[in-house]
Amino acid sequence: MDISGSFLNLGTPLSVPSQPDPVEEQHIQELQRQLQPSPLQPQQHDTIHQSPQNQHIQQQRTGVSVIQPYTSSSGLTPQPQSLLQPQTPPVGAHIPGISGGLFPSTPGGPMTPMTPITPSSADPGIVPQLQNIVSTVNLGCKLDLKKIALHARNAEYNPKRFAAVIMRIREPRTTALIFSSGKMVCTGAKSEEQSRLAARKYARIVQKLGFEAKFLDFKIQNMVGSCDVKFPIRLE
Repeated sequence: MDISGSFLNLGTPLSVPSQPDPVEEQHIQELQRQLQPSPLQPQQHDTIHQSPQNQHIQQQRTGVSVIQPYTSSSGLTPQPQSLLQPQTPPVGAHIPGISGGLFPSTPGGPMTPMTPITPSSADPGIVPQLQNIVSTVNLGCKLDLKKIALHARNAEYNPKRFAAVIMRIREPRTTALIFSSGKMVCTGAKSEEQSRLAARKYARIVQKLGFEAKFLDFKIQNMVGSCDVKFPIRLE
């Protein structure tokens, strides 16, 4: 027995025998068959770039088994929280078997009006013109319509036709209806200022005839305007 050779072998690492043990070889082949991927599943690429045979040999030598994490087909390792949470389809995804979805999408644009827009609303050049202003005023006293009709110019009174004095002036060109109660209606003015001015002139005429007429509660009652819309209007 060579003692020097045995001491030299203690300093060198143990080498794998040239002929492996049949029991160990059978165990390695059985582990390879268990870890062999099925033909239906795609073969996974190991990030360590180590063959399964070398891994099992290393596990047998170290006595520690390495649990490989499960990787999905996309190559990402799922977290434990993501495995417990239910997988819901994203919003707007098409679900087979359901036509149109539970909540049909609505167009994002504004709602169009049902009635067509007339050309007059789109043309800013159309401006209505005032044709007649009707106003009322209270003279605040009782009036003798016969006296007014006899002494005032451009005045007519026919109680059988109308129970008021009809008086006219030229500037502004208007007509007044004067009642015995002291109420007066002024028509024919083209603006509010003209209607007020004409009502004051009629009240001054009544004052000159000897009545204590006042100018109370002047109010615009009606306004009539006209314009050209530049398109035919179907009256039916």
